[in-house]
Amino acid sequence: MSSEAVLHPGAAVAHIEGHHDVHHHKQSFITKYIFSTDHKIIAKQFLITGIIWAVLGGFMSVLFRLQLGFPDTTFPWLETILGKWGKGGHISQEAYYSLTTIHGTVMIFFVLTAGLSGTFANFLIPLQIGARDMASPFMNMLSYWFFFAASIVMLSSFFVQTGPFAGGWTAYPPLSALGEASPGSKTGMDLWLTSLILFVVSQLLGGLNYISTVLNMRTKGMSMTRLPLSTWGVFLQAILGVLSFPVLFSGFILLIFDRHFGTSFYLSDIYIQGVGALPHEGGNAILYQHLFWFLGHPEVYIAILPAFGIVSEVMSTNARKPIFGYSAMVMSMFAIVILAFLVWAHHMFVSGMNPFLGSIFVLLTLLIAVPSSIKVFNWLTTLWRGNIRFTPAMLFCIGFVSVFISGGLTGIYMGNSAIDIHIHDTYFIIAHFHLVMGVASMFGMFCGVYHWFPKMYGRMMNSTLGSIHFWITIVGAYLIFWPMHYLGLAGMPRRYYDYSSWESFKQFAEVNKFISVVAIITFSAQFLFLFNFFHSIFKGRKLTKKNPWKANSLEWTTPINPGHGNWIGEIPEVHRWPYDYSKDGHDYIPQTVPVGQEDNIED
Repeated sequence: MSSEAVLHPGAAVAHIEGHHDVHHHKQSFITKYIFSTDHKIIAKQFLITGIIWAVLGGFMSVLFRLQLGFPDTTFPWLETILGKWGKGGHISQEAYYSLTTIHGTVMIFFVLTAGLSGTFANFLIPLQIGARDMASPFMNMLSYWFFFAASIVMLSSFFVQTGPFAGGWTAYPPLSALGEASPGSKTGMDLWLTSLILFVVSQLLGGLNYISTVLNMRTKGMSMTRLPLSTWGVFLQAILGVLSFPVLFSGFILLIFDRHFGTSFYLSDIYIQGVGALPHEGGNAILYQHLFWFLGHPEVYIAILPAFGIVSEVMSTNARKPIFGYSAMVMSMFAIVILAFLVWAHHMFVSGMNPFLGSIFVLLTLLIAVPSSIKVFNWLTTLWRGNIRFTPAMLFCIGFVSVFISGGLTGIYMGNSAIDIHIHDTYFIIAHFHLVMGVASMFGMFCGVYHWFPKMYGRMMNSTLGSIHFWITIVGAYLIFWPMHYLGLAGMPRRYYDYSSWESFKQFAEVNKFISVVAIITFSAQFLFLFNFFHSIFKGRKLTKKNPWKANSLEWTTPINPGHGNWIGEIPEVHRWPYDYSKDGHDYIPQTVPVGQEDNIED
């Protein structure tokens, strides 16, 4: 259906002119930039909030890496900034576990989910399908403000007397279900639950909007088989989120009942020293694991599916070649969406499950490598003999493929239950998911920001700073996480506060120190991006052409600084797919060019 269907017939120009008057002359700063219903402004809100959380989450990792790399060293400044958490220049045990917990929570949910998909789903969907805005702009605005409220609640947990939740980002019972378990299981846990419940509401509001918009508001000629892969990525991610987040929501509600209303969904036969036996019986902590990982594994793909689409789009544009195997790319993403719901229990091989059932999940886990391998093959084939432009976006695009391959290969080991029993909860797990999910998704996010920044702000980011940022980041990522594979194979467990008291692991002290130093350097390098991003918003080179990358998709047909409504007058009609690069003697052929009129392309 054309997005013009939401307007009165023949009123497209008047509608947009009315929008122009309302949104550019009568709106205050607060209504235009704070409580905006323009999908582009909401995308920027998600992006900047995600960047703030990325800095905070990265800084948390620096703090606990100081403890892991230098357990016997005193840092007096820690007491200055952390107070009782850094007493005597050492991070306390409670602070360490809180930092690791909140780091995992905010990086996975607030940065890689809300920051990545919230930004690019909001920004790209209407622009790339030819729509004035989302299906429900007001609901779209609410999705951001629920996320913002979740952020405030999570941040507030740092200022309660007992501190933030400290039971791990997966929040397994009984640490999460019993306030008596530890100081970090008290008020901080309630705030953690409240924050993530608000976050789930945000994701459901956004996801329903994205799905409705793609299905119902495409412009004339924009069939599903002509959608850019970047739109396919966020569309399928939204479907995953809408189907899986309610399960996590229900798990959290049961957890709240166990914590405050005397139920025993997850608790049974609990004894606390100094308190005695608690009146819980009949519950099962494994139930929570099933509910959590039914969201938890699709969450991996919720974080990386938008990156799949962004990388495919940027790669084709900068390789000046049609994307290889468009249909295979779409079908492989469909296969990932289906299989993502069938592999959750591979996180639970050591929970005592029936070995036969475990073998079923081994098969399904290894099977999901097939569509991922198809995507990798298609990316490499797209790059092969391409006329590559090494923009910062393209560098992060190629870097994404690199870390996705190297991180993904280790997943084959973890998917085998016999091997996973040995490496479960070791540094091997940390290395794997940080590469294949964390670093890869962040590279997809950087790739998208560098590529669509001109469309977001009408200015260009500095390419030299972008290239320096890429090289430090990719080298740092490999130097941090590759050695962790060897530590994990040697049996080094994760989540330990101090390894120096263990004879088995003291031999890895220098490796831990090396990882910590590189982590600090790599984190510091991200301030190059921050400077480049915020400086370029105000001082970057202004665009003089609507289409600086000579790309084919619809967003580059809007004005340099599009208003609320995106196009002045009629929305363009689509006549072809978005990947006609280097075809019939033309460097690029936009989607709006009718077949047979390629010679009339405007530069």
